Amino acid sequence: MLRDFSAPALAMGLLTGFVGFASSFPVVLQGLSAVGATQSQAASGLMALCLTMGLGGILLSWRHRMPISMAWSTPGAALLVTTGAVTGGFAAAVGAFIVCAGLIVATGLWRPFGRAVGAIPGPLANAMLAGILMGLCLAPVKAVAFDPWLGLPIVLAWLLVGRFNRLLAVPAALIAFVAVMLFAVDLPAQSMTTVSEQLVPALEWVWPTFNAAAIMGIAIPLFVVTMASQNIPGMAVLKANHYEPAPGPLFTTSGVLSAAGAPFGGHAVNLAALTAALCAGDDAHPQPNRRYWAAVVAGVVYIAFGCLAGVTTAFVSLAPSVLIEAVAGLALLGAFSTSALAAFGDPRMREAAAVTFLVTASGISFFGVAGAFWGLLAGGLMVYLAPHR
Repeated sequence: MLRDFSAPALAMGLLTGFVGFASSFPVVLQGLSAVGATQSQAASGLMALCLTMGLGGILLSWRHRMPISMAWSTPGAALLVTTGAVTGGFAAAVGAFIVCAGLIVATGLWRPFGRAVGAIPGPLANAMLAGILMGLCLAPVKAVAFDPWLGLPIVLAWLLVGRFNRLLAVPAALIAFVAVMLFAVDLPAQSMTTVSEQLVPALEWVWPTFNAAAIMGIAIPLFVVTMASQNIPGMAVLKANHYEPAPGPLFTTSGVLSAAGAPFGGHAVNLAALTAALCAGDDAHPQPNRRYWAAVVAGVVYIAFGCLAGVTTAFVSLAPSVLIEAVAGLALLGAFSTSALAAFGDPRMREAAAVTFLVTASGISFFGVAGAFWGLLAGGLMVYLAPHR
């Protein structure tokens, strides 16, 4: 195995780990906080996600000798942002995370259930995802309106770097955010001392509770967006690069890891899609059978970032929320445009997709259940009632 190690795999693994963490961890922190996590619980959740997806990527790549990288569910974190507090607080959200993990395991183990999940119309799943992401994607504009001196540097960094390298655009926006926080925001000395005290992270156990509102409002939509926008595209990326792992065991592993991280605040981990392309491509190594080391290195990087979860969360907590949302929105623009295009591409499903998108984006809540569930339900009803030609 060590003879398969190479400098290109090392370089691509380091890049994958940095991009995978830096491009979306603000979304994760925003999502966990939105459903009721305290600062320490959000830090624990971020750490649990880094550890489980890092360990999963290492073990799967090592076992299968394929570049199987894992990631947290970024669309799932965006769902949490739009869902907000649920009945029962963060404990109920953790219960929903566990239910979602169980559904992912069932998808991998029981083929009829996997086929039923695959039968959900793609336009509806993408329309729901686009509706979830729309609010966050408006945040960069709101940040500039809130304070141009704070918001513009973040947006301009994303624009200028993205012109030359789209992959590094969001990390550049994150660096600009850190610069704005250090040089343009008045941070009390006591707050910075608090940040320095968080160098030693800690996992915090949350006893889960289960209620129908959290299961329908979080678990089911989280399961759908994780499967539709992460696990299935992740398999497609591997196949496009001529790797053919059996999907069932990979889905099952991601579900088991999600269940392991859930009591500590992690919402879901899954197969990577964008970062999977980095590890599985020619840049990782000319020989396909040696590229798995890139995913192994990326897993190690994720674990290392997990050890910094406490200080990262403490620093981010000092920022105006609109700036965090701006970075998160920039990170999700690509996912929003892709999902919107997929949602409205089929003329036969366009009306149902529009209903799903609008109901989800409205942010409505009935009986304590957030809009994503009702959007998917409304779109499904439109498909059922549509005249058959």
